[in-house]
Amino acid sequence: MRMALRLAAIAADRGEVPVGAVAVDDTGCVVARAFNQVEMLNDGTAHAEMIALTQASTAVGDWRLNTVTLYVTKEPCPMCAGAMVNCRLGRLVFGCPDPRGGAGGGALNLLDFPGLLHAVPVTGGVMADEALAMIQSFFQQRRRENDGGATSEEKG
Repeated sequence: MRMALRLAAIAADRGEVPVGAVAVDDTGCVVARAFNQVEMLNDGTAHAEMIALTQASTAVGDWRLNTVTLYVTKEPCPMCAGAMVNCRLGRLVFGCPDPRGGAGGGALNLLDFPGLLHAVPVTGGVMADEALAMIQSFFQQRRRENDGGATSEEKG
């Protein structure tokens, strides 16, 4: 998760929402590393998780990732959670929850949805405080930039 947090910091430095993802195979070898690249690639699907899943499939030589654990700094959105199910991901470990839009048990749980062909075991809350602080700091900075740098007291 520390590596995923470092990748999230790179995303933030590049103006991306700070989410990082690291895929590790069953031998403990890192097979993929990614961070959000939505703005850079002008692609709404360029989430850290999606990029890492694609890289991991290439690295293991199979679209089935049942021997792979994905570490992500934030609970995945519905798109990313659906991809994890479709890739037969072995396990997901995430940092901070997303109670409004998370699909790993927050707003909904696509990773263990009845009727789907695969369920992904999930461990949430790993280094959650660090991940949440990074996301909150990013959006606070964005708000300051959009408000011209004035504080709420200065706007009075």
